[in-house]
Amino acid sequence: MHQILVYADSLSWGILPETRVRLPFDQRWPGVLENRLNAVGENVRVVEDCLNGRRTVWDDPFKAGRNGLEGLAQRIEVNSPLSLVILMLGTNDFQFCHPHNNAWSAAQGVARLVDVIRKAPIEPGMKVAPILIVCPPPPRTACGTMAQKFDGAEQRSAGLAEAYMQMASELGCHFFDAGTVVSVSKLDGVHLDADQVVKLGDAMVEVVRPILRA
Repeated sequence: MHQILVYADSLSWGILPETRVRLPFDQRWPGVLENRLNAVGENVRVVEDCLNGRRTVWDDPFKAGRNGLEGLAQRIEVNSPLSLVILMLGTNDFQFCHPHNNAWSAAQGVARLVDVIRKAPIEPGMKVAPILIVCPPPPRTACGTMAQKFDGAEQRSAGLAEAYMQMASELGCHFFDAGTVVSVSKLDGVHLDADQVVKLGDAMVEVVRPILRA
């Protein structure tokens, strides 16, 4: 059986925009990915480690544990052996409290996470899992309950996909730009509507399956 770890934030946790409602597993993109892969005979288990507000390497001034570095090595250790680690982080790096962050800094944050994953204390004989870096879809002008929290995020995140793609190439990671298949909700400018979540899961099947077969 292939075990895949998804290390991500609220876009993968499955929160519905402008609510505190969470989609059920089979409607969240990691669940869609698992079900679609199993339906074509890949024998996959997707482990979700998706935390609302998680950054790459930055702290949240209001909530503890949102720094993506915290406990990452142990999460790799706990869930190994892994066939793949999927990183989809960066959106929260552009919250109001990180006014100097840009696409370059978010990419460097992801690069730091890649380093931690590759150096995690897994058991002797276990292979270091390949890593798929997924660039989240770019935020729109934030509105609704996200208006103040993500003020200016649209401008500061400009060029994120290009920065992630270059960083992934330099580190020998797989790369996928989620913004090529989905867009964030008009309701808050940050999260994904339910139909977009499923669409992302479907698209990820075509990205992940070749990696598992390599």
